Amino acid sequence: MRKKIERAQYIEKKLAELYPETPIPLDHSDAYTLLIAVLLSAQCTDKRVNQITPALFKKANTPQKMVKLKVDTIREIIKPCGLSPRKSKAIHELSQIILSEHNGEVPESFEELEKLPGVGHKTASVVMAQAFGHPAFPVDTHIHRLAKRWGLSSGKNVVTTENDLKKLFAPEEWNRLHLRIIFYGREYCTARACHGLECEICTTCYPNRKKPISNK
Repeated sequence: MRKKIERAQYIEKKLAELYPETPIPLDHSDAYTLLIAVLLSAQCTDKRVNQITPALFKKANTPQKMVKLKVDTIREIIKPCGLSPRKSKAIHELSQIILSEHNGEVPESFEELEKLPGVGHKTASVVMAQAFGHPAFPVDTHIHRLAKRWGLSSGKNVVTTENDLKKLFAPEEWNRLHLRIIFYGREYCTARACHGLECEICTTCYPNRKKPISNK
């Protein structure tokens, strides 16, 4: 498939066939618990996060309860997720800000979300898409890697990848599509197994490709 738009159309159709349902990978009950879970998922698997959050949310599943915990208590609970000193401090601080500046509610805007400690654009995008239903295209390592392998983006950086994907796909599909790409990347087009040479989408889009594709 020489044209990018042809590859995009094929990929969108194939992923919809493989994953008609798009369940949110991180267990949560509302926007606040999703925000905390996404923050914890940085450099950690969703599976590990889902193993840790029940204990954390049993103690504190609202910002009102979270600020009553000591940072050290939060850190001990989330330690298996990695980066626990930084994440525990961010969780405590953002909970205080949500209470003092947003009436105890997670803000429903990119601008306000990205002002919160520990919340970057990717985390804000996930919350906007999965908690509030706003069109967003969060780019994690799976999506960044696959977009380059599939010739949908140059893979220069995550900002470029996000912009390229948003131009190719309709906004009403972004929320489902970003999850479908993640699901496919975990199951078929993994970092160590495919390299752009093995899975069905890679071989269909580039049947004559000989050299593995790598990402920075």
